[in-house]
Amino acid sequence: MTQHRRTDQFWQRWSKWEHALDEEEPGEPDHGRAWRRHFTSFFGVAPEKHWLFSGRRFRPWATGKFGEPGTLNPLVAVVLSRGGGLLSLYVLHLLSEQPRYGNDLMRQLEERTQGAWGPNPGAIYPLLTALEERGMIEGEWEDPDKRTRRIYRLLPDGQRELVRLKEVMRPKLEQAIDVLHQLNHDLQAD
Repeated sequence: MTQHRRTDQFWQRWSKWEHALDEEEPGEPDHGRAWRRHFTSFFGVAPEKHWLFSGRRFRPWATGKFGEPGTLNPLVAVVLSRGGGLLSLYVLHLLSEQPRYGNDLMRQLEERTQGAWGPNPGAIYPLLTALEERGMIEGEWEDPDKRTRRIYRLLPDGQRELVRLKEVMRPKLEQAIDVLHQLNHDLQAD
């Protein structure tokens, strides 16, 4: 049996479990409990005890709380994470489109990754603070008296940095995509 087929079986089985669960428990079925049973059945160990999937990035897999069932992709989170990832570049890009506040940035990132990654405030707000300290963006309170929502806009230094980063990163992103295609091809081979 090929690795590819085993992977297909995992997700096909999960889809069947979800469908059956929805029929058994109309309304709000317990996807988390079903996910844990499915994962444990497939791997022989609970998600939080698996040698690879027990890490922080895979924590939503342990509980089954990954947005719409089956959408979270920890590999996307690795690529977009703040520590060495592309989050800074993408936030600058989003701010080049229009001024935004932190929650809007998080929503845009989740929508544009088609739910594969939902950034959290612990990644976004420190990044916004760092970009503001570097003079790349500027934040203003929507209502200075209430300080409820801070709107960030890209400054000229941030625009110049975005252009430079795109020039450096585009070819490397294309190379990474090629490597991932090859990796995916190799993992599908017998």
